[in-house]
Amino acid sequence: MNFPDHLLPTELCWAANALSLAILLACLKSAPWRHLKDTSLLNVFMAGIVGLMLVWAVNAGIKPGLNFHLLGATLLSLMFGPQLAIIALALVLLGITTFGMAGWLSYGLNLMLMVVIPAMFSWGVFRWVDRKLPNHLFVYIFVVGFFCAGVAITLCGLASTFVLSESAIYKREYLGEHYLPYYIFMAWSEAMLTGMAVTLMAAFRPAWLSTFNDKRYLKTK
Repeated sequence: MNFPDHLLPTELCWAANALSLAILLACLKSAPWRHLKDTSLLNVFMAGIVGLMLVWAVNAGIKPGLNFHLLGATLLSLMFGPQLAIIALALVLLGITTFGMAGWLSYGLNLMLMVVIPAMFSWGVFRWVDRKLPNHLFVYIFVVGFFCAGVAITLCGLASTFVLSESAIYKREYLGEHYLPYYIFMAWSEAMLTGMAVTLMAAFRPAWLSTFNDKRYLKTK
């Protein structure tokens, strides 16, 4: 995560930048901006960006590109939907890149790995659960919140490992021994924090979760 400049091939970075720009433009066009007309939700949206910027700034690492931090992609996707979640996390990435914690040339690649993949996976899980599983609060919390968040950050780790190994930056064996296993701990932390946040919001601030319907999840027989 947080790849610096000149770590990866320039061609790969520019291709990722082009793809990320197209995705961001699509999100800006299709995002449900009316959702933020409510001042309280807009404040929550902005507070989430600032809070995650601080979380992303606190990371641990062993070598360039081999660092770790929580994502928050699943939580934002459940709160605001995938488009607004991607836009919010793009601003978070913009902030940490401005402060020198990631590279400008690799902005698009960082966006794809840390934002687009986990956010779209989380939304896909929510949509599947919404169609296939019972309308139950515990299903929403544990599957859509807890389990999904853990898998989402694991996918980020797998994708980062693939990019680093296929670009011959680090050997696959080294990454498998010294980098990828740490995502087990990160997945547990991401899952726990997301699950607790979703539980608290479902109980006290259901309006903050655009994917949550209290009549559907709490009042069904």
